[in-house]
Amino acid sequence: MAQLVFDITVRFCDRYIEKRSRTRDQMVQAARSGVQNIAEGSQASGTSKKTELKLTNVARASLEELRLDYEDFLRQRGLPLWDRDDPRRQSLIDRRCATADEVAVWVREEHDRGQGGQGGQGGQGGHKEPSTPTYPELAANAALVLLAVACSLLDRQIAAQAAAFETEGGFTERLYRVRSEKRSSRSSSARSTKPTPSATD
Repeated sequence: MAQLVFDITVRFCDRYIEKRSRTRDQMVQAARSGVQNIAEGSQASGTSKKTELKLTNVARASLEELRLDYEDFLRQRGLPLWDRDDPRRQSLIDRRCATADEVAVWVREEHDRGQGGQGGQGGQGGHKEPSTPTYPELAANAALVLLAVACSLLDRQIAAQAAAFETEGGFTERLYRVRSEKRSSRSSSARSTKPTPSATD
């Protein structure tokens, strides 16, 4: 899901964000950071649960930063941010898009539906919405929907990783625990073998 968000963000920035804009670089880097840190965290899982948890949290923070950028894009252009109960959100989730091309097809279908008077949230009594959704509105909101899914999955993953870290840890944590126990054992053994002073001493 994070990889899909990254691919969509690259396309979105190519089309709608000024090429020399700092925002463009920030959005692409935040999306890339989400993917890279998830992957690096997964690789670290076998050796250190602590590192895995840390990197997954970095990925989550990067995607949160990206979410704010998309929301700013909509706000600064006077475009609507879809409500949580907007039916288009569930429509996109149900489509289970696996590639940026599939998301683009969904956006195009929603745009065409809107031009036909069936877009938006569907006014009362079947009346046409006062304005039909534009491609930038649809693309940004679609990215936000998929970001919400990715962040929800990451929240669950972080909770599971935290529990695993507390109960077992990775190789590094277990090794540290074994070494600490051995040092403690040697220290206790040394104290027990130390001669006690006699009454005449």
